[in-house]
Amino acid sequence: MTTTPPASPPPGAAPSADLGRERRAWYFYDWANSVFFTSVISVFFGPYLTSLAQNAAGPGGRISVLGWMIDPTALYPYATSLSVLLQLVALPAVGAIADYTGRKRELMGVLAYIGAFATMGLYFVDGTEYLLGAGLFVLANLVLGASVVVYNSFLPDLAAPDERDTVSSRGWALGYLGGALLLSLHLVLYLLHDSFGLEQGHAVRIAMASAGVWWAVFTLIPLTRLRNRYRGTVLTGTRPTEPGRASSTRVVAGSFVQLWFTLRSLGAYPRTLVFLVAYILFNDGIQTVIAFSATFADQALGLGQEVQIGAILMVQFVAFGGALVVGAIGRRLGTKRTILGSLVVWIAVVAVAPLLSEGSAVQFFILAFFIAIVLGGTQALSRSMFSHLVPRGKEAEYFGLYEISDKGSALLGSLALGVALDATGGDYRLAILSLVVFFVLGFVVLAFLGVSRGIRDAGNTVPETV
Repeated sequence: MTTTPPASPPPGAAPSADLGRERRAWYFYDWANSVFFTSVISVFFGPYLTSLAQNAAGPGGRISVLGWMIDPTALYPYATSLSVLLQLVALPAVGAIADYTGRKRELMGVLAYIGAFATMGLYFVDGTEYLLGAGLFVLANLVLGASVVVYNSFLPDLAAPDERDTVSSRGWALGYLGGALLLSLHLVLYLLHDSFGLEQGHAVRIAMASAGVWWAVFTLIPLTRLRNRYRGTVLTGTRPTEPGRASSTRVVAGSFVQLWFTLRSLGAYPRTLVFLVAYILFNDGIQTVIAFSATFADQALGLGQEVQIGAILMVQFVAFGGALVVGAIGRRLGTKRTILGSLVVWIAVVAVAPLLSEGSAVQFFILAFFIAIVLGGTQALSRSMFSHLVPRGKEAEYFGLYEISDKGSALLGSLALGVALDATGGDYRLAILSLVVFFVLGFVVLAFLGVSRGIRDAGNTVPETV
């Protein structure tokens, strides 16, 4: 096991050359995995899976999922919800294993490559293979969340308390830039598919598979530079031995026991729990809006996929700058105030969305622009704030709970949307309006949170602005 001294320098001190290189490598996992979120979740997969399901629908206009008859438009929301239900158990357990073994880098790599290969497998989803597509998506989204749990847990090692807003924002910004670059190539492929001798569906399958290739290739950068830091964490259900000494079976079994103890331990950190509740509420809304924006544009507004891709592409480039700008605002005004301000924008976006005129690309682009301004900053500052509220040595374990509602992991929102679509026969305008409640409740819960007290309760240093 590689053991290194704490990486983060004292507040105000310049990072060492080694730490600087490690930070830059850490940023690249955002660059590597964000293409799954951008190209697969936000643009191609939802409309593509929905079209396959609609083509396979029976005389009653419904499809069978293991004997359960549902509306084709509800398949994608239900698949997303299933992946998150699996994450509810798997992600905290993965975090506990990472903390106990200290082998964060290796664990992140295994999970990343499972997800990348599952994404590549979407190339083979065609015809009426909607169940294969849903299954591969569930697997890829599950392990994406698990890999990001481990990835996020490196943040306290790489940045001192006053640096975390900046470091976290840079990672998010680079992720948006990477997603925008690959999506630009996908836009060319999609719009000119005839010139390449491809059918539209074939071009979509190539785009989704290439996102898996991108994810696999660029994951090599953090895997070669990040260092493991073992702190002697004892996993419940195992004996306090040297890292790696307990059997794999006992470590896995102990990780699920640890999940229960992790949830119980939150009682000792009530403000950390309150933040998790607020984050799960408002970020569930964010993930649902982003994951289903392309499908909303297609089903409710009648906009072509070239418009959808163009809007999402614009979002990626604007969000790159937005993550940095909102991060800077957070350092000046305080992280909590900045997140609350961004939630006001999100509430306005969801309230206005059902009022958009059918076929109006301009209105859709304007709404997407406002989303882009606050998207990266809200997520980056939330990750930074949570890192301050986590007890030292429990980073991956607690980020396992946090990641349940991170990229593409919208349990309550996607479930609510799926139920609404199923009940209304696919009316996206009514369904999308139900998401307002997630942002309002998240705002209220966060507004009453005493952040500084929570940071002190976790045994961490309170930064100058919170």
